[in-house]
Amino acid sequence: MKNALSVDTVDSSEPAIKLADENIKLNFGDDPRHHSFKVDAFEFLNDIKEKYDLIILDPPAFAKHHNVLGNALQGYKRLNIKAIEHIRPGGIIFTFSCSQVVSKENFRKSVFAAAANTGRKVRIIHQLAQPPDHPVNIYHPESEYLKGLVIHVE
Repeated sequence: MKNALSVDTVDSSEPAIKLADENIKLNFGDDPRHHSFKVDAFEFLNDIKEKYDLIILDPPAFAKHHNVLGNALQGYKRLNIKAIEHIRPGGIIFTFSCSQVVSKENFRKSVFAAAANTGRKVRIIHQLAQPPDHPVNIYHPESEYLKGLVIHVE
């Protein structure tokens, strides 16, 4: 929050919002630039109208089983469409998936489809993966569950 004009936290969970507020207070005191919103992220993103230069999308796992993989990929696509549509030109989006049944290739395709649907120019500037303290078992590829992209939207 060092040079931010404002920082908004959005979650549909009251306990998560309370925890975020406590964390902000511990690290930044009663900083009036922080606001919390207990609302569904899809609803929140509908009304932001180019308010943000930076958006971080870190939803819970949309798929815990292969039988809901298609729904999960559609969820990631919908969430990213909303963020890409509404971020300011030149903005950066950090977008993540922690669903173990969603491969990094499928996640990337989902974000690509979102970008294509918006018609905006989007570039991947960095790809993220889980840190070394979360090793991937070669015999269990689903253990590579953390993945993310940093994208620039013109």
